[in-house]
Amino acid sequence: MSALHVAVNTRFLLPGAHLEGIGRFSFETLSRLVAQHPDVTFHFLFDRAFDPRYLFGPNVVPHVLPPPARHPFLYLAWFEGAVALWLARHRPAAFLSPDGFTTLNTRVPRVTVLHDLAFEHFPLDVGLLTRKYYLFFTPRFARASQQLVAVSEATKADIVKTYGVAPTKISVAYNAPAELFRPQPEAAQREIRRRFSHGQPYFLFVGALQPRKNLGNLLRAFDAFKTDGGPTVAAAQLLIVGRKAWKAGPILNAYQQMRHQNAVHFTGRVADAELAGLYAAARATVYVPYFEGFGIPIVEAQASSCPVLTSNVSSMPEVAGAGGALLVDPHEAASIAAGLARLWADAALRQQLVAQGHANLSRFSWAASAEVLWQALLKAM
Repeated sequence: MSALHVAVNTRFLLPGAHLEGIGRFSFETLSRLVAQHPDVTFHFLFDRAFDPRYLFGPNVVPHVLPPPARHPFLYLAWFEGAVALWLARHRPAAFLSPDGFTTLNTRVPRVTVLHDLAFEHFPLDVGLLTRKYYLFFTPRFARASQQLVAVSEATKADIVKTYGVAPTKISVAYNAPAELFRPQPEAAQREIRRRFSHGQPYFLFVGALQPRKNLGNLLRAFDAFKTDGGPTVAAAQLLIVGRKAWKAGPILNAYQQMRHQNAVHFTGRVADAELAGLYAAARATVYVPYFEGFGIPIVEAQASSCPVLTSNVSSMPEVAGAGGALLVDPHEAASIAAGLARLWADAALRQQLVAQGHANLSRFSWAASAEVLWQALLKAM
């Protein structure tokens, strides 16, 4: 056992699950952190039975602390009870939490990753109890942590402005696309189109079906694009890839009101390898949330040589990079529709966005983001 012990909240490394957002960030950064620092013992704190694939090296010691924390009352029991008690008993040099939550009930130095403050700006997008927990605890977590890590400069600026935290206390660790997102040969693209869009060209949306993703406006925009474009856009399809999350009612209402429902396909969640194929074969990825901490579909599409249309607000222009995406106003369905029409018709624009998107990717690396976490831990300790 090494002299330096670091505890890590790993409750988002779920067994057998398809890792989304925070789980993916946890997996990619922690696997590298463990490999980069073999002389450090990392104590992974799980809230349920864990999958052995998450024990990234011989220097990882797993601990299961009940209860499984997936509800505000259980968050409280886990972080302020079970985790605080474990930290008091074992006194590690630091506690790293990659999911925006930590414990107030400890003297162990804390590093907390904040992915976004969407609940501060759009509180009605989350349920009442969860909202109350976030609004009460997150500013306290931000102030109690010795170091914070944000996933974009936009999120860092938001934390400074909303919570009055000193910018010097916040580092930025970007997300990055996984290795499997890359261009694919034409034959593979044709096969994907055959399976998912009746062989027709399609626009792709990737993300959970929830209010912030702005799918209602995307559906209205796609309908207007199909209606106004006439025969020239008759072949265009829209694939919506992702699980039905919360408050999806308005999205389904918008769908019910469409003239061109038969051109929209809800695939649900797909396997990673299929998702890579879907990006590579798309006419363009259309990702227009009205608020986002990072927006990983932007860089996944760029890595797949897929042109991107995204929002001109929040973190999305920063993530897309200069010239790396066509930017539209997510609040205006007409703006999104105009963007769809441009991307559909203009092959030169699509090529230019692909080239700029590739150039943009050099900014993102999980290894570099793991190093940001390590430097934050050193500062906290």
